[in-house]
Amino acid sequence: MLEARIGYAFRNAELLDEALTHVSVSLPGGKSYQRLEYLGDRVLGLVIAEMLFEVFPKAPEGDLSRRLADLVRKETCAEIARGWGLGDHLRLGEGERRSGARKRDAILGDACEAVLGAVFRDGGFEAAKALVRTHWEARMHAPLIAPKDPKTRLQEFVQAKGLAVPRYQDVGRSGPDHAPVFEVAVLVDGYPPASAHGPSKRVAERAAAETWLAREGVPS
Repeated sequence: MLEARIGYAFRNAELLDEALTHVSVSLPGGKSYQRLEYLGDRVLGLVIAEMLFEVFPKAPEGDLSRRLADLVRKETCAEIARGWGLGDHLRLGEGERRSGARKRDAILGDACEAVLGAVFRDGGFEAAKALVRTHWEARMHAPLIAPKDPKTRLQEFVQAKGLAVPRYQDVGRSGPDHAPVFEVAVLVDGYPPASAHGPSKRVAERAAAETWLAREGVPS
């Protein structure tokens, strides 16, 4: 059961439903996980900052900031989400399902933050704080490794093969003005394009690059 893996039982099940709904589907009233993701991102940052402050009492601000950035990045949240089996429970549009979105770091990371936001709304700050401590604390002492952006990884991969730099093409825009959804395709010579959605063109480009890398089996 998903709630058992997360470690929290929701009083309001609709909040969990919202946290698992991608914008490509959306619930009545246009609800998706975007607003809860926004909230969860802020809660996660605050709780992790407090934890780091307690665990590393002599660390300078720069070290704390680097650890914070590593612990709240999308890739870390995606790892947490995979541990919960979150991808199997996501509600996705047909296009997202076909593109392998259930395994994509960007979407899993967003959904993880949305679940945290849902816990905050359902049970308050202490419930959200307990959830973060349970699932993030063991990672706090891990060595800092700066991950490569998917666009950088893709560019390095294609250039190693002697190909031209990847090109990003706007495919479309949907959604209301206050919550737009952009679709971007990445084009690589000799390969079929890969496309993805995001709340901004920059995020959509990263997601498209990640989709391309996953499809072609390029290791991280």
